[in-house]
Amino acid sequence: METFFDEVEKYIAIALLGLMAIIVVSATAEVAYVVATNILEPPGFFIGVEDLFQIFGLFLMVLIGLELMTSIRDYLRDNRIHAELMLLVAMTAVTRKVVILDASVIDPMMMFGIGFVIIALAVGYFLVRRSSVEPKPN
Repeated sequence: METFFDEVEKYIAIALLGLMAIIVVSATAEVAYVVATNILEPPGFFIGVEDLFQIFGLFLMVLIGLELMTSIRDYLRDNRIHAELMLLVAMTAVTRKVVILDASVIDPMMMFGIGFVIIALAVGYFLVRRSSVEPKPN
């Protein structure tokens, strides 16, 4: 019975990988379209600050998608979830939020919360990274 579920799990991961590839390709095309339309609009080759935030947010969304694809691929290869990679995905997602954030309208407590999440993710990443690099005692 366990092998049946292992096979189902494998096919679900393959389906997710395929769907994520479609999403990443689509998002990349959207980034290219947004950049091209912003550059070609008069006065030409000038992108406003608001448009830059949108473009940077789209770039980071594509990177998040690529990192998720990598985590699914690694899961299929190793049959385990890599905590280090998941922390990187989370840090990229929080970074995206910070980049597109309008600091003039956000509650200060939300800023403290985001800062705490960034610190927690960085510490978690450091600890996971350190535990995978240090040799285990015999």
